Amino acid sequence: MRLKCLTFLRRQLTSTYQPEAPRGRRLTADGILVVDQISRSRLALVLAAIALTLSVLPATGRAITMADSIAAAVADSARPAADIARDASRKPAATLAFAGVKPGDKVADYAAGNGYFTRLFARIVGPTGHVYASVPSPLFQYPNVVAGIADIQKFAVGHPNTSVNFAAPLDAARYPEPLDLFWISQNYHDLKDPFMGPVDMTTFNHAVYAALKHGGIYLVLDHVAAPGSPPDVTDTLHRIEPAVVRHEVEAAGFKLVGESKVLANGDDPHTAGVFDATIRGRTDQFIYKFRKP
Repeated sequence: MRLKCLTFLRRQLTSTYQPEAPRGRRLTADGILVVDQISRSRLALVLAAIALTLSVLPATGRAITMADSIAAAVADSARPAADIARDASRKPAATLAFAGVKPGDKVADYAAGNGYFTRLFARIVGPTGHVYASVPSPLFQYPNVVAGIADIQKFAVGHPNTSVNFAAPLDAARYPEPLDLFWISQNYHDLKDPFMGPVDMTTFNHAVYAALKHGGIYLVLDHVAAPGSPPDVTDTLHRIEPAVVRHEVEAAGFKLVGESKVLANGDDPHTAGVFDATIRGRTDQFIYKFRKP
């Protein structure tokens, strides 16, 4: 690819020196070719296009793909050891590929926790993208969340494409620019619990709808509750029925465009809380991908 680009550039440059000057060029009486402003503008566009093409090509000459960006983020040696230790249970390469996150995206990591996904997003979206690590204020009653947010803030100091916002649950879902992806992982169920308000889910999902660009993705990842579970299962077991999520999100105008089973576990009986030692880190989880039309 690099060779083809350079060959094209050479042709563009050498074509300037033809015996008969085409439109946009003229020969002086001394036989000197003069390039007028139109040709210069055209040449500048050619040079800019070539430079942009070369800038996104790795040494192999192959264009960088979404998969390349995700793989590089997961393999980043600067990731905290604690994050790497969680990869086996969270399967970040597969979940992020399903979400479709890519360089340049504007992403909200809602209820960002300790920043596990925030740091991955920041590496993937790069300098032309942005990651908003959103923290609903009721979560600050938990010391592990406070410690995690402190880590995200430290990370953001050295990564200008990352920012942290704290607010009430609904206000935390509002952003200064339209988003490509709104991500909520293992926390949708929390919004229904007393300590969070509870949040009116109709209003919340409409807020997410308003925050996204047309075509933007709303991704919900959470722990599966057994069919027919009582409403308070979100508080007692920290689980939620996938059907409940789908009904609520589609009611806000979203379209379900995909479901991933990458975190599914058929051996989970759905009877224990997600922090129970018998199932912690191995719960049956669903991932729904919704799109704003």
